Amino acid sequence: MKSAAVFVSLAAVVAFLIVATASIFTVSQTEQALVLRFGDPVAGRGLITEPGLHFKLPFIENVVYLDNRILDVEAPKQEVLASDNNRLDVDSFLRYRIVDPLKFYQTVGTKERANSQLGFILNSAVRRVLGEANMTDIVRDNRANLMLKIREQVNQEAGRLGVAATDVRIRRADLPKQISEKVFGRMQSERAREAAEYRAQGSEQAQTITAKADRDVVVLRGEAQRKADQIRGEGDAERNRIFAEAYGKDPDFFAFYRSMQAYETGLKPSETRMVISPKSDFFRFFGAPSGQAATTPPQASAPR
Repeated sequence: MKSAAVFVSLAAVVAFLIVATASIFTVSQTEQALVLRFGDPVAGRGLITEPGLHFKLPFIENVVYLDNRILDVEAPKQEVLASDNNRLDVDSFLRYRIVDPLKFYQTVGTKERANSQLGFILNSAVRRVLGEANMTDIVRDNRANLMLKIREQVNQEAGRLGVAATDVRIRRADLPKQISEKVFGRMQSERAREAAEYRAQGSEQAQTITAKADRDVVVLRGEAQRKADQIRGEGDAERNRIFAEAYGKDPDFFAFYRSMQAYETGLKPSETRMVISPKSDFFRFFGAPSGQAATTPPQASAPR
């Protein structure tokens, strides 16, 4: 009897623990929970958003946990044809939140299935919105407004899934590789042409500056030579005037001085070769300081 009572007590304790465990569940701060009874939400407490310890009826109620954080969807890169017939490789992503957990559970059930459907919705919205814009607006001028339009269109279709897009971003919008290479080659050729044009203009300006500088040098040298010749001529004239005055005062001394200069210039060591008579007028001061040849007095004739 005692063994049966102990067994019954143990069984009751185990049953109580099982029932208590099945009746308690915990909701974390990053989650929200749906309490379902045979697949339908329980009236009054079907949605639990407060974190902590909660209770449910065991075995007939189950709990589905959903994330209440902002979730990301990475859309695959796709090619978009802009309104100006330019093809662009667009890489975009989406951030969303679950705003209607019951509808989310009934339509998609899991985050993976929601991400898959939102990826298709995002790609469709990107093609529609960017297809109405030109490449300049997409790449530079109107990109922020285009992303807002994409988010609005995504929310129009994502509402049936119980989610709301909080942000849509175009990460990259580039030309396809083949077109990029052609554009790069064309830009490279254009830059090479501009560089050659700039070099030609620089060479032309250099030649112009060099020619002007050469002309200025010739003019300056000519002007300086003219002034030098003028000053030299005035100096020579002044010298000649002084010599003429000196010659007029003492012609003998002037003749002697000029002969000394001629001797100094003409009779240089190892450079002088003269084939003239020693009795020539050039050597007249060698015989007499006065420059006149000495006269020999006539000899008296013997008396007869």
